[in-house]
This record gives sequence, C-alpha cells and structure tokens, in this order.
Amino acid sequence: MAKRSSLFIRIVEGKNLPAKDITGSSDPYCIVKIDNEAIIRTATVWKTLSPFWGEEYEVHLPPSFHNVSFYVMDEDALSRDDVIGKVCLPLDVLAKHPKGYSGWLNLTEIDPDEEVQGEIHLLIEILGSNVARKLRCRVFEARDLARKDRNGASDPFVRVRYHGKTQESSVVKKSCYPRWNETFEFDLDESATEKLCVEVWDWDLVSRNDFLGKVVFNIQGLQTIQQEEGWFRLRPDKSKPRVDEGNLGSLQLQVRLRDETVLPSSYYQPLVQLLCQEVKMGPKDGKIPLITLIDETTTAECRQEVAINLVKLFLGQGLAKEFLDLLFKLELDKTCEPNTLFRSNSLASKSMESFLKVAGMQYLHSILGPTINRVFEEKKYVELDPSKVEIKDVGCSGLHRIQTESEVIQQSAQHLQSYLGELLAAIAKSVKMCPANIRATFRQLFTRVGERFPENKHKNVKFIAVTSFLSLRFFSPAVMSPKLFHLREKHADARTSRTLLLLAKAIQTIGNMDTAASRTKEAWMAPLQPTIQQGVAHMKEFIIKLVDIEEKEELDLQKALTLQTLIVKEGPLFIHKTKGKGPLMSSSFKKLYFSLTSEALSFAKTPSSKKSSFITLSNIRAAEKVEEKSFGNSHVMQIIYMDETGQSETAYLQCKCVNELNQWLSALRKVCVNNSEMLCSYHPGVFRGDKWSCCHQKDKSGLGCDKTRHGVTLQEWNDPLDPDLESQLIFRHLLGVREAMREKYQELMLEKRENGLSQSEAPENMDGPTRLFHVLQDLEEAHHKASIANKDKNCLVELQT
Repeated sequence: MAKRSSLFIRIVEGKNLPAKDITGSSDPYCIVKIDNEAIIRTATVWKTLSPFWGEEYEVHLPPSFHNVSFYVMDEDALSRDDVIGKVCLPLDVLAKHPKGYSGWLNLTEIDPDEEVQGEIHLLIEILGSNVARKLRCRVFEARDLARKDRNGASDPFVRVRYHGKTQESSVVKKSCYPRWNETFEFDLDESATEKLCVEVWDWDLVSRNDFLGKVVFNIQGLQTIQQEEGWFRLRPDKSKPRVDEGNLGSLQLQVRLRDETVLPSSYYQPLVQLLCQEVKMGPKDGKIPLITLIDETTTAECRQEVAINLVKLFLGQGLAKEFLDLLFKLELDKTCEPNTLFRSNSLASKSMESFLKVAGMQYLHSILGPTINRVFEEKKYVELDPSKVEIKDVGCSGLHRIQTESEVIQQSAQHLQSYLGELLAAIAKSVKMCPANIRATFRQLFTRVGERFPENKHKNVKFIAVTSFLSLRFFSPAVMSPKLFHLREKHADARTSRTLLLLAKAIQTIGNMDTAASRTKEAWMAPLQPTIQQGVAHMKEFIIKLVDIEEKEELDLQKALTLQTLIVKEGPLFIHKTKGKGPLMSSSFKKLYFSLTSEALSFAKTPSSKKSSFITLSNIRAAEKVEEKSFGNSHVMQIIYMDETGQSETAYLQCKCVNELNQWLSALRKVCVNNSEMLCSYHPGVFRGDKWSCCHQKDKSGLGCDKTRHGVTLQEWNDPLDPDLESQLIFRHLLGVREAMREKYQELMLEKRENGLSQSEAPENMDGPTRLFHVLQDLEEAHHKASIANKDKNCLVELQT
C-alpha cells in the first residue's frame, strides 16, 4: 500500500497588474514553488498588465508538503527580474476543497520575514529532580535554509529564547546547511506558561540580521514525555501586522490536490478483469453495456480525466483499440445525423483525443515541429481579414511607399500557402511514421462509420470522422497553441499567434473537407482556397493509406516497437565531472547531446553522432538539484551513480532554465523508480578542496546534509504507465458515481422489461453493472481496512505549536 499525492495546477490569467517598466507596462510570468522549491516557470507574456497563460501542470509529490506559492514576476532583459506579488495556498486550504480550488486571488507583497524555508534538527528535554529542573535545548544542524546573501548562501546562527532569557549559537559562514552541535540550558519554571522559541537568523556585518524562521514548543506538553527529538519545519514570523500594500492585481488559478491510497495490484484485479471482459465481449443483446453506464453518469466536468485514465488502463492491457472501437460503436448507435458525429465532448470523443496525446505526441512533433519552428523564426506579418490589415511602409531607404491592402493580403496568402503546403507534404509522407495502434484504431473508425453512413449516401462522412480527431482535435490545437503541446518553450507573440491561428483555421477547413458552410463563414479565407482544395484531396489520399493496415502488419509493427529502446527524453546539456581539488567553474562545462532511455543515460557530440553509454540506470542512486553558489548557476543538477568498480561518482549537468531542469529530474526519477538502492540523503553542494561547500563537512563519503526528493516529479505525456494508480483513479470515480449508476441502471432495466428484453436473474448471468457494484463494494471495504491500519500506525504526540 502506498499513499501518493498529486497537485493539478492551471495558471489561467492575471489582471490589473502594476506597471514595472518605463513604458507603462510589464512582461509578466509566474514561478510556482512547492515549499519554496521552484518547480514550474510559465512563459513570459510581453507588454501587458492582463496576461493570459492558460498553462496546465500536474506535479506528483510526497503527501508531507506544506504549501504551494505562485510568484508573479516581471522579466527584465538588463537587470534582475522584479517581483510583482505572490499568492500562497497552504495545504489545509487545498484540503478543504476536495474538488479543487478555483477563482481569483489577490496578489500580496512579499514580506522577507515570511519567506522562510528549511528544517532544524533539535533535541528538547527536561532534566533534573523535582526541586531544580533544567530545560535543555540541543541544536544539531539545519538544512535547506533560505538564501539571503548575494553569494547564494547565508551566515546562520540560532537564538534560543525562554522565560525572558536569550542565548545564541556561533555563526556558520556561507552555508544553508549549518552544523552547530551546541547545547543551551535554562532553569525550568514549573508555573510559567511561556513557550520555548528557537529562531534561526542570517548574520550580517553591515545591515540588520535577516530572519530565517522559528520553531515554538509547548513546554507543558513536553513534561509528559520528558524529551522530544527530530527535524522541525521552520515557520514564518506572523506576529507583525500586515501593512496594506495597495492593489497589486490578481491571479486566476485552478488548483486541485488529490491524495490516493494505492492498494497492492491484487486488489484491483477483479475491477480490471471486469472492464477488460466488457471490452472484449462488446455489447450484447439484452444486456446493458457497462461502458454505456459509465458514459451516461460521467459529468462533463470530469469526463476528460476519466477518459485518459481508461485509455491508459486499456493501453497497459493491450486493449486500447478494442476499447475505442466499443465507444465508436456505442456512439454510432445513438447518432442519427452524421453532421453531429463525434462533435460533442462525449466519452468516445474525449477518449480518442486522450489516446492521440498519449500514443501520438512524438508523431505530432515530427510532423508539425519543422513548420512551427519556421513560423516562429520568420515572424512574417500575415493577415487575410481586410478589417484587420495594417498598412505599412515598404521599400529601401529614400524610396518608401505605402503598401496597399490587396498587396498585404496577397503577400500574406503566399506566406500561408507556403506554410500550409509544407505541413500537408509532411502529413502525406507520414503514414509509416504514425504508430501502428493509432493507424489500427483509425481503421476501425473508418470502417464503422462507412458501414453506418455509406459513402454513396453520405459523402466524405467516414473521412471527416477521422479528421474530426486527427485535424480538429490534434493537429489544429497544436498549431494554435504550440507551447501547450511542448512544441515550443514560449508563447508566441501577437504577430506569430495570428499566423498560427490562420494556419490552424486552414487545417480545420481541410479537416471539414472544405464544406460550403466553412467557406461562407469566413469568406476572407478565399485566397487560400486553391491550396485548401488540393489539401482536401491530399488528406483523403493520406487517410486511405493510413487506414490500410492489416492485422499482421499491425502486430509486426507493434512487435518491432517493443524491441526498440524507448527514448524517454533527449536534448543538449552541459556536463562537468569533478576531478581533483581545482575550482569548479561554469566555464568548465562542455555542451553535449544527451539521450535518456529505459536502460541508460548516454551522450554524443551531436544528435547524429554515435552515442556512448554514460550511466546505466540501475547504477543511479540519486538525481537532485545543486546549490546556485556551487557553480554560480541555479539550473545545475547532479546524478550520483556507481561506476564499474563500485565507487560513487557524481556528474553535474547544467540546464538552460528551471523548466528544463525539473523536466530532466522528473524523467530521471521516473526511470529509476524501481532502483532499490536509491539514497535517502545527498549533498546539494560540491566537494571543493577538503570539504563540502554546502555543510562544510570534511568527510567526502559521509551522509548527505539534505534529504533526497525522489517523489517529486512532473507529469508528462510520455510517462510510463502505472496500472495500480490508474485502477485506483477509475475506482475512485466509479465509487463517486455509484448511486447515479444504480439509478440509471434501474431506469434502463425498466425500459428493457417493458420491451420484453429482460435478462435472466441467475448469478451466472449477472451483467457488467451488477458485477461492478459487487466489485466496488469489495474494494471500498479493502480501503476502509487500510485506512484504519494507517491511522493506528500514525498515532503520534505532536508538541510543535
């Protein structure tokens, strides 16, 4: 049994932000921190006080985290970025909103005394007889303290206060992982209700000392057990009244925390087997399909989530094609008008959309990537709508003339025709590149729709059924918002966004097979009509080739794919391996092209060069961040691994931004999830000279001064399947709609009885829904027992206030 937490985050938009630039505007972006560790950075939206991001993330993390903070920043090219304000959502606030927190939150000014982080290791005990007892506080060490100085560290010392008396420790210079091992004693006042306060400060020679956090203990509670030892989280100082800082604007967020208790695989087998059996058997006369019942009772709000979990579950079982084929059949059975086929957000539509993203994202990147990159690099001015055309000067110096509206439109049409032609050519050549399971699924769809709506009566309907997913729900959204599909790291500017929008409209028109309705809707798209008509013909040829895949070819392609080594992540990084006692400078990093597979992390000089094995995954012991002060760069990670001789080695890799850093760390942690010898602690600094730069410890092979964070990962489209978690998520959803399913089931059964189609009531003839209710009850009881066992295990006395 394992408890897993995930945090869904959608950063929607900001409004009424203050102007930070002399132009009267700002260039805002967001940084998301979980317990003061930067996890996500959104793209910068240039020159606006009301930015729209629309970015979504899901973070997997330990259930012990405390808060998630959103910092709105203003990007500056020449100076340090300005902080506009922040929003903080503590764990208890998220726990009060099980369906998620959604809404606008006002930004607040950052108070340095509240920007604390880290933990401190203490032993608090009561000594002596009843006559003269002592209160002893032993301060061992601290970890991950806030960096307050320009050198990327702090100079921390401890101040202990009790009953009007104060004692201080020595100062540890340039360390966020200080070790004191100092003891402080006070006379215990039995009658006093005053608490013991342990504060951590950053010592400064010139300016005032900076507050780093505090821990407060209830001494009356301590007298019960006499002593308490452990790591205690440092808290902010909230004793000062908050000053109204004026309007800093607001941020619209959607945040949902989910804690899942995942049982061992055997508990989910009855549910998985039941769902697989329903898919294999398909709909039968006289019986109510279980999938129909799930579809009818799943609300639009959670249909996307249910769809992706079902798709992943059936992908793991090798039944994704069969599951989608069943949904196609059920959808076709209730569709009378071909123009409405797969146009709603039904379970069939959402499941197919999710399937394309999970199984076809690499294919999408190979098709769209070159054209999208070209649009971003060329930054051409493109506009076809006469009401939006901007007239501009053209020509060389001294020979300026005003470009006419028709010339702008003609030139724009040429640019779009070039982009669209390149994209259609890439699609036409991509049949063999398309994953076999996607081709086979489209074959089933093409055949089913052709049988239901024959081509001689319903022209192009079977082609539109394919393009409704491939063009309208896959290619077109990716062209319109390339960052959301990981095609680009940043949002497009206004000019590039318009070009992408017009290109996406053209792809949609081709996907609709250039119907008369689409032509009359936006008549100003007429200059693209010849290219669109050619595109329709090429798209139909492409679809015919795409669905022309036999069962044997599908199996052969799938088998060849399983034999290939799966590339999890790849890209350029800078590497440095520590040797000797010399200084570790950023200039000593060398740029190489890295490739992470399910077996090893390898590198080469270029993407096309021959790769040499670098680190076998089974030898990796940790993948963690490195302190900024170590190399003067905040985007360095370290991989701790064992070499061929069994010696511990560390490789330092530099990334270009916080997002790339966290994506690489996530990928490494996921592929090493089954490594049994992963470290529990590590050094976030480097061993320079004769000591570690982080904690000043002189034993190079000693225990690390910070805890590892193997459980913190970002969800990506190419994540490995997790059958137990997917089964748990499906179970939780079905449990939530169980009563709605019962009501719907009774309603459908009544209809069947009235039509004389009632099934036998014998246990062996139980239909899927009836068996599902039994399976859900058994799983619910198993969770209840696991919850009781977990509560008994975690009954602890908490003295920290």
